[in-house]
Amino acid sequence: MPPRVSRLQMLSFSAAAFCLMAIPSARSQGSQADASPASSAPSLSGPSFIPDSSFRGSTLAGWHTLGQADWRADQGEIIGKGKAGGSGWLVLDRSFQDTGLYATFQCVGPCDTGVLLRLRSTAGGVQGTYLTIKDSGLKAYNLTIDNAGKEIARKELRSAGGQIRYAPAPPDPAVPVQPTHYPSPPGAPSGVTIPITRPQQGIRDGEWNEIELLFDADILRAFMNDGGGYASVDSEEMNGYGPIALYVGKDSEVRFKNIAYKDLAIKKDPPEEVGSQFRMQRLSPFYYGWSAAAADFNRDGKMDIVSGPFIYFGPDYLTSREIYPAEAYNPSTQYSMNDWVEHAHDFTGDGWPDVLTTSHAGGGKDGATLYVNPKGESRRWEKYKVVPLIQSEETVLKDVDGDGDPELVYEADGYMRYAKPDPRNPTGTWIVHTISEKGPWAAHGIGAGDINGDGRVDILGAQGWWEQPPAGSGEQLWKYHPVAFGSWQRAGPGGSEIGVYDVNGDGLNDVVTSLQAHGWGLAWFEQKRAKNGEITFVKHMVMDNYNTKNAGGVTFSELHGTAIADVDGDGIPDFIVGKRFWSHLDDYFDADAYGPAVLYWYKTVRNPKAPGGAELVPQLVHNRSGAGSDVLAVDLNGDGRMDIVTSTRSGTYIFWGKPAERTKTSK
Repeated sequence: MPPRVSRLQMLSFSAAAFCLMAIPSARSQGSQADASPASSAPSLSGPSFIPDSSFRGSTLAGWHTLGQADWRADQGEIIGKGKAGGSGWLVLDRSFQDTGLYATFQCVGPCDTGVLLRLRSTAGGVQGTYLTIKDSGLKAYNLTIDNAGKEIARKELRSAGGQIRYAPAPPDPAVPVQPTHYPSPPGAPSGVTIPITRPQQGIRDGEWNEIELLFDADILRAFMNDGGGYASVDSEEMNGYGPIALYVGKDSEVRFKNIAYKDLAIKKDPPEEVGSQFRMQRLSPFYYGWSAAAADFNRDGKMDIVSGPFIYFGPDYLTSREIYPAEAYNPSTQYSMNDWVEHAHDFTGDGWPDVLTTSHAGGGKDGATLYVNPKGESRRWEKYKVVPLIQSEETVLKDVDGDGDPELVYEADGYMRYAKPDPRNPTGTWIVHTISEKGPWAAHGIGAGDINGDGRVDILGAQGWWEQPPAGSGEQLWKYHPVAFGSWQRAGPGGSEIGVYDVNGDGLNDVVTSLQAHGWGLAWFEQKRAKNGEITFVKHMVMDNYNTKNAGGVTFSELHGTAIADVDGDGIPDFIVGKRFWSHLDDYFDADAYGPAVLYWYKTVRNPKAPGGAELVPQLVHNRSGAGSDVLAVDLNGDGRMDIVTSTRSGTYIFWGKPAERTKTSK
């Protein structure tokens, strides 16, 4: 959940922690996803990066020791034990500057351990940046030790994290600090159990714990137990260089395993590849927004595309014009302030398609803005703020009430809502319908579809679905059904657009969704119907993280942009999803932030031998663009093939669907 842009350079890691920091609940393929609270049993996620090297041995070759501690290796584990009154270090015989380190650890007795990075000799001794891991949590210091490993001095490092790569200058001590208030999300409605909970954070006594450190430029980020406990600090310099060292305190015993590390200074992109079923056309190389929509805006009989401030006119999409003043953004340090999601429809009823943009950008830009088509006049479009506040990063356009026109589905003020134009004044404030009680509904993950088969459109979020009552029920709230359609890990729960369709062909609509817009996870939820009509879901994981076996061997994070469409024309909807690259800017705020910006479509294959009777099979669209806040899937040229449009930090793209190749047969 990106912060207000005006505060980007002042954000601390702790201020932005609600979006990022959390311990995941236990995950298991094929588990029930019902109204029961998520299990608190821990699970290990593994590193968020692909390591350069991992420790798997039974000797300490490649390491040396400092201080008063005993160290040994045994079948992939490293065991450190502080001697009576003494502590010590195990130092890797390899140096790094920008470093990723992952390990699991278990303390026997008092927990006093840590990791020292960029260890180097200075005039005052051996110095480095030290993250201490103790029962009280995580803290980071500039630490100096002598050549025997004994501590000489330490200085606690200041907080300097957030969605930035380089720490801002220290605040002027003469200027009073103005407190920033971040309101807590609403609690659960009375009598309601939310199916996704944020587990208790901290060290798990007697169990294996995870720690990941990402030290890039002058910021160290540390994640314990996938978010349980954190530290983000300024190292006060960017040129430190040296090895990694593990620490064990006096009277402590610590066991380390799964140790993996990576040189973050080396980044490698794959050779560019477009899926064999598509042809790529790049409309713009600049970052204007995160969404695209399509309609025949000039009424010439050809479909056009709107993305950001521009309409690209079909059929060749080489001619464009502004609908509002264009401003490209720096993809490394800025967010688009205007359109996070863009929709197209004739909202005014005059026969000319209009554009609706929705934003959760802060700085007064939150809400929905209607741009009214000037009916062929060559000028920018008049704009009107029609929904004053939107707090979900995703919005969905769907005919919720069955009147033949779509409504805008979103979340705001702790409520799930949909809004529609007032036919008497479509450019005025829209009519808002609140369908839920106030609650901690996630800012990610919105869907609309008929779950229970009654012919009415229901609304979905990361924490469940709301059942639309029969027509004529007035403005009563819809019945809430708790289901965990998202997961807690480092980031909060919820993905992008949630798909509702019959995956396995059993006549019941299932749910397909990414589990975290800023983390990991793709799953489909198989609907089960009891004899009494009770609906439950069974979760089938399709893709998790680098520590799991995933469909087609495909793994990527930041599943922020999705769509549902029949890509291959077999009559069964498929799921399109891509990585929103640099989703929280050019830094290590998110898991695997610099992984390839891929875009895939997952073919829905009905297979009675697969769990649940179906599987989602990944097919590449492109490996160097990704997705934005959503994905547009539409047949632009009427050739019967689905085309895919994405708007990202690297520009706006069309992936033209190619006609299916005919198979030659012999007579």
